Amino acid sequence: MLYDVVIAGAGPVGLFLSCELAHAGCSVLVLEQAGSADSPLKRLPFGLRGLNAPTLEALDRRGLLAAVAATQVLKPDKGAPPPGTAHWLAQPRVLGGHFAGISFALDDVDRTRWSWRLPTPVGTQMAVELQALERVLAERASALGVCIERGRAVEAVQAGETEVVIETAGGAVRGRWLVGCDGGRSTVRKQCGFSFVGTDPEFTGHSLLVELEDPSVLTPGRQYTAQGMCNFNPPGVLALADFDGGAGHRTQLDLDAAQALLRRVSARNVTITALHLHSTWTDGARQASAYRNGRVLLAGDAAHVHSPLGGQGLNLGIGDAMNLGWKLARVVRGDAGVALLDSYHAERHPIGAKVLDWSRAQVALMRPGAGSRALAAVMADLAGTRDGATYLAERVWGVSQQLDLGDGHPLAGRSVPDFLLADGRSMVEVLRNGQGVLLVLDENGASYDSVDRWRQPITRIASAVDDALGLGAVLVRPDGIVAWACDAGGDEAGLGPALQRWFGPLSTA
Repeated sequence: MLYDVVIAGAGPVGLFLSCELAHAGCSVLVLEQAGSADSPLKRLPFGLRGLNAPTLEALDRRGLLAAVAATQVLKPDKGAPPPGTAHWLAQPRVLGGHFAGISFALDDVDRTRWSWRLPTPVGTQMAVELQALERVLAERASALGVCIERGRAVEAVQAGETEVVIETAGGAVRGRWLVGCDGGRSTVRKQCGFSFVGTDPEFTGHSLLVELEDPSVLTPGRQYTAQGMCNFNPPGVLALADFDGGAGHRTQLDLDAAQALLRRVSARNVTITALHLHSTWTDGARQASAYRNGRVLLAGDAAHVHSPLGGQGLNLGIGDAMNLGWKLARVVRGDAGVALLDSYHAERHPIGAKVLDWSRAQVALMRPGAGSRALAAVMADLAGTRDGATYLAERVWGVSQQLDLGDGHPLAGRSVPDFLLADGRSMVEVLRNGQGVLLVLDENGASYDSVDRWRQPITRIASAVDDALGLGAVLVRPDGIVAWACDAGGDEAGLGPALQRWFGPLSTA
């Protein structure tokens, strides 16, 4: 069988992308190396993941948020987080996030500065368990007809002009397109000639689940030492940063070695009585120079890797999938030329580069030494101010994210505000069908009838809203990004080129 798209990797990025493609009518096969979706590293405490505003909006626009919210770790009506969750979540003051462990308070954030955002039931952050998130996405993918084959690793790839042949232990499969969502050590990326450039690691991160003879020897929370950082979440969850240049990565520790490591990094004479789980990671930060090579594309960690500091990796990958899904589906269906896929790299690569630098900046605050501690103290002072907290929230929550679409309107490239229409629908509900939308808000302005002449289906809605933000009309892409906008009293100037760029030529019917 020749699939429209083969996806390597059944993590959240690959699964979300498969849902986008299948929803648009594409035949999709997902190949996953692991034989089972179950893993202790995907469950609490190590499986804790934070979802930011763009990810929550993406899930809501596809009708997935309610199911994901039902699995969230920190319920709004509950108090303390589960044992072993991040120390900054357990503070007496309600916090909005952190930068290298430096927290900012929720009530210091000035949301009025985000004039392009409207009140919405979709929050700016949510804590979930990775395995639970994957389960929700896998169920939706299967319901849409996606074929998920586990225990089937990609071994070799042969990309031709019209299709891609993927060799696996279970035999070869064929797809018109291949997307590598197979992680930081992506076989697809290595097989298909993508360059992967960036910076080498400075430290090895160790995540450990242990039992301690006397937990009181360690101080809860994040402590910096001459060797690195020790973050202790009682009774036995540890995150260590050992500034060894990444030498300890992928080294499995026994109990004695784990104890020696903990004593060296923490500078405390602590005794481990049982070692239950251990994994490693580094702060190496690399990014593919191109996200597409012929009929092969990359998304998620296959396209960019960095340290998990700040929890941006999963959100970055979901953003890749949301951006790529509708574009690749249109190319598969013949509604657009392959040139549309160039916008995927153009839009997502800069976002990835910013996240990599965000991660590197946090490493700079973690390095052993007096200079780093002084810099961290300055950063803590800034985080305690209204300006500082608001800036950090913008970055951590993703609310300041804006794609460069070359349009001069300040709303272009941003997530569409969640307008509440006169019939009671929100923009989130309007976008659930996966089509573009032209929302006409100015009752005394242009009618924008020209949109009806476009070949691709675009929902044109003329409606009063609770707050039009001074806008006359807004053209929204299927991924919820504003492609064009004009202020009240404006005209159709610029709408035609935007329609042609994102929705193809005029209909010949």
